[in-house]
Amino acid sequence: MRENINDVLAFIAVATDRSFTHAAARLGVSPSSLSRTIRKLEEQVGVRLLTRTTRSVSLTEAGERLLSSAAPRLNEIEAELVALSDLRDKPAGTVRITASEYAAESILWPKLAMGLRAYPDVKVEIVSDNGFVDIAAQGLDAGVRLGESVEKDMIAIRIGPDQRLVPVGSPAYFTTHPIPATPPDLVGQSCINLRLVSSGVIYAWEFERDRRPLRVRVDGQLTVNSMKLAVAAALEGYGIAFLPEPAVETLVADGRLMLVLDDWCQPMPGFHLYYPNRRQNSAAFQVVADLLRYRA
Repeated sequence: MRENINDVLAFIAVATDRSFTHAAARLGVSPSSLSRTIRKLEEQVGVRLLTRTTRSVSLTEAGERLLSSAAPRLNEIEAELVALSDLRDKPAGTVRITASEYAAESILWPKLAMGLRAYPDVKVEIVSDNGFVDIAAQGLDAGVRLGESVEKDMIAIRIGPDQRLVPVGSPAYFTTHPIPATPPDLVGQSCINLRLVSSGVIYAWEFERDRRPLRVRVDGQLTVNSMKLAVAAALEGYGIAFLPEPAVETLVADGRLMLVLDDWCQPMPGFHLYYPNRRQNSAAFQVVADLLRYRA
């Protein structure tokens, strides 16, 4: 069955991307060739692994089982091979990181831009996703989340300061809507929701005062999966958005947005780089982690 390894790698690519077209582009083959490879693998194992329609690709139960078992093992093998680069004079290899668009733009890229040129053999791939991603199953080296969201079995490195999520709206919006005094007052207001792409879940707004946490599910005309769009919609008066304070502090300072419920917005542990504690990290990964590490 050793000859099937490449076929399994092809299957993992399709299963991860949920698309023959995207996976084929990443692997450098044609979609038709990739489809034949998957069909051959299905014939060899005797079960269907993927359900194909004209618009989508989904996993069968057997496909889910193969992905969950094979992807982590192959990732470990790849990590061990990459770790051999430690024997070279210079760190080398590719580091794949998943992060929200906001974290990628405000934390990852500014830090990498300052130091990555010194390591020309280190390659970094940033995958933007606002949801919680299984980094092992997706073939990623690390992810970025707020500290309180990092799972207990992960190693976490702080890469940013504590920050708050705050509700903001335009002055024009508040001329026709009451300013909320407490989080429950948001119910019935026009709010701009954020949908987490990977899970499809709409993010519930979280508040706290006097150690009393409170989660509020809001509604409104717009739901987006981009913080940039949420800022733009708030500026246009479409409602209240719940956003990282650094992303809107300039707009609040110049009066284009109003921050409300200030005393209900408590600082949260800032962004952390997280990765499995079983992982043997390559020299390239160590370089990237050190460039991203937060230094107050």
